[in-house]
Amino acid sequence: MSGGRPILWTPGADRAGATRMAAFIRWLDEEHGLRFEDYDALWSWSIRDLDAFWQAIWDFSDIRASASHSAVLAERKMPGAVWFPGARLNYADQMLRQAEITPDRPAVIVQSETFGRSELSWAELRDRVASVAARFRAMGVGQGDRIVAVLPNTETALIASLATISIGAIWSLCAPDMGHVAILDRFRQIGPKLLIAQDGYVHAGQLIDRRAVLDTIRTGLPTLEATVMVPVAGPLPDDAVDWASLTGDQAVPDHAQVPFDHPLWVVYSSGTTGNPKPIVHGHGGVLLEGAKQALHQDVGPQDRFCWLTSSGWIMWNAQLAVLGQGATLAMFDAAPHHPDLLELWRFASRERLTYLGAGAAFFAACQKSGLRPRDAVDLGALRSLGATGSPLTSDNYGWIYDAVKPDIWLAPISGGTDLCGAFVGGNPMLPVRAGEMQCRFLGNAVRSFDADGNDLIGEVGELVCTEPLPSMPLFFWGDDDGSRLHDSYFDTYPGIWRHGDWIEITPEGGAVIYGRSDATINRKGLRLGSSEIYQAVEGLSAVMDSLVVDLEFLGRDSFMPLFVVLAEGVDLDDALRDRINTVIRDQVSPRFVPSDIIRIDEVPRTLSGKKLEVPVKKLLLGGDPERVVNRDSMANPGSFDYFIAYAADRAGPPENGT
Repeated sequence: MSGGRPILWTPGADRAGATRMAAFIRWLDEEHGLRFEDYDALWSWSIRDLDAFWQAIWDFSDIRASASHSAVLAERKMPGAVWFPGARLNYADQMLRQAEITPDRPAVIVQSETFGRSELSWAELRDRVASVAARFRAMGVGQGDRIVAVLPNTETALIASLATISIGAIWSLCAPDMGHVAILDRFRQIGPKLLIAQDGYVHAGQLIDRRAVLDTIRTGLPTLEATVMVPVAGPLPDDAVDWASLTGDQAVPDHAQVPFDHPLWVVYSSGTTGNPKPIVHGHGGVLLEGAKQALHQDVGPQDRFCWLTSSGWIMWNAQLAVLGQGATLAMFDAAPHHPDLLELWRFASRERLTYLGAGAAFFAACQKSGLRPRDAVDLGALRSLGATGSPLTSDNYGWIYDAVKPDIWLAPISGGTDLCGAFVGGNPMLPVRAGEMQCRFLGNAVRSFDADGNDLIGEVGELVCTEPLPSMPLFFWGDDDGSRLHDSYFDTYPGIWRHGDWIEITPEGGAVIYGRSDATINRKGLRLGSSEIYQAVEGLSAVMDSLVVDLEFLGRDSFMPLFVVLAEGVDLDDALRDRINTVIRDQVSPRFVPSDIIRIDEVPRTLSGKKLEVPVKKLLLGGDPERVVNRDSMANPGSFDYFIAYAADRAGPPENGT
């Protein structure tokens, strides 16, 4: 429980008043006579009067449409809400509007280990998107066709995505470091017409040749009619089109005007078991979610924004939204630990970034390494830090304010691939409390529910959303009767979205995420999310990473092993075991002292960095190793071998809980 966490940062009056959130609040007053005594009152209005709120986001953000809508929310239900019927627009059109205002200002900055540094002005980005879009049309790609790509986080993927979206085709992207099985598991479901790929890349100083993998992928996609290639590792294949030939034509931007709910892209769940869920988002929903999120991220034309992301993570898609606010997007396509963990911070310094985001694991790794970026590089321009992927601990918060910048605004978010947005996160007008996200996002009716569907404040419960959002999935590709969508989010509380996270809504209006609710630990009747144990254990300098699972066997006591990754040169001796047990006993509860502590080399993680608690739990409860996890969807598939051997050694339920 939060228990009145200490305040680490409070915005001054000048800073709070200069934010986009403050500008929105003033606009509501001036245009509509709406006044709110505090953020909680504003949030309550935003989830109560959905029509007025989302129309306000549309108007304040100056969403451009060629045909107007007849209603805001025509059908208020989940699933199946109908938003902005009649509206016709295009996501790419909105993302490129800044080119009409400041054509010569930088739109995109790219730092790539493979290609070096590059920069595109708004006019250059607009022109290249128009050129590629025209070539796509000439190649026979039309509205509703799927274009898929295996590309890193560079301007190529950005241009290709906006060109795809511009013509009303549907975009889908995988990272080049993903295995061919994982990529085919995704792309085969949607029957693509065109593939764009880069045949190799440099990572941590090494050239990674992906030509053989791409051959396998092309063979496994029988619907493909053409391949566009970015050659790095070798010559262009005879049957492929050179990407460079698509970008140099003069073409007039021609953005297809499509309905609000026209499919924009297909993104995928982590897919740790079975086929990944192919989630379809719409043009208008993602556009509005990004416009609203800009209030919570305080992003505008003056910003230089970077989020450390793989092209296989939803944060790749989410970062595009800052273009719609006129901000400069900085893309980092390099190993953040090469030559050392200061590399991303050097990039932030060189490019005068104002906003830097990354997975929580990156900040934790920097802290564990004893890094002090403020002493090594100039971060004078940096105003804001974001984090997501897993909970950022109170210790991580403290390190950021001590070692990065004492006057920075730290604003972690928590949401998901499912809605290409966040449920809870930051508000630049509110104080930052250690280990706590500042607020529930506007328009997001987020609650904490107990098992009976009762609201909880100051207690941990299921994260639910009781009202529809424009960016919720339109459907899952191939899920013709909607059953897979329903079972994924709506089978626990009918008509209410259950996200699968444990959350506490604090009395002050903040939020704390406690990990996945399907990985709950239940010790002698007390339920707990794993993140509290991780915060305690990983606060020890000797412990670099950890994984805990609670194994409940029918008719037997539960068995809770704790797996730890130790710092180099550290042994798991009795003294360290005692320290680990003591810190859990003191900071969490004596009930959660583990049954055993086991040393491992690395924690299994998804491609987006989440710990694979549930697959490990299923395996140790007797699950089939081939079925409990899809290794091609793991960031480190070899790490699972240890747990298979561990499960085999135990050979069944432990006796007497030991």
